[in-house]
Amino acid sequence: MLVDTHCHLDCEPLFSQLPQLLDQAQALGIAQWVVPAIRPSGWQGIMELCRRYPSALPTIGIHPMAWAEASEDALDRLDRLAPQVVAIGEIGLDRKVADLPRQEACFREQLRIARRHGLPVLIHCRDAIGRTLAILQEERAEQIGGIMHAFSGSLESAREFIRLGFAISISATITYQGAVRSLRFARELPLSQLVLESDAPDLAPQAHRGSFNRPAWLLETARALAALKQVSLDELAAVTTATARAVLRLSA
Repeated sequence: MLVDTHCHLDCEPLFSQLPQLLDQAQALGIAQWVVPAIRPSGWQGIMELCRRYPSALPTIGIHPMAWAEASEDALDRLDRLAPQVVAIGEIGLDRKVADLPRQEACFREQLRIARRHGLPVLIHCRDAIGRTLAILQEERAEQIGGIMHAFSGSLESAREFIRLGFAISISATITYQGAVRSLRFARELPLSQLVLESDAPDLAPQAHRGSFNRPAWLLETARALAALKQVSLDELAAVTTATARAVLRLSA
């Protein structure tokens, strides 16, 4: 059984086809999906979706590209809703988005909310590995841990995040032709520190590039990682699912 730790089921073209897409994925052994938020306007929809599909687990947060929506009212609402979700996310830093200082302020406030409620965090980090690590250390994120979503840093930085209690998420980038960095840390990091994600509808596996990603295609990432680690698919599923459940404090 596999757990997808990052799947945007509330986004099109997934949302309008959810019953069919989830049935296909479940038939392949994919049992749970963590559904991350991007902006406050999407929080209610995610909560409703996860009530309708109990295998979908809600998270809420403000993505760095939506930092301008981190009003006092939005952060108060995040604080109130936190007891109803499994994690705060996705949150973090993105140097391709304007105003890094404001992003940092938004990031810190959400980390403090997560720590107040004892919730793990889903971290988005693009071209800001060092700064993200520093903020997590300063905000005592080792008290809550979480998942580094679609991680693209170095092997050395991955180990620093692991020391803070974070799992490293493996996506379909390990299936891409010419992939180097993602293959290196997928191969060299302990399997027990890795989890799986589809990031659907984005990041379709190599065989489906050009199409929107589907929940069922997580199995292709799982097979690729199992081949890299030289373990059976059953062993890979057992270990990555146990790690996802431990990091997210999920019951079996």
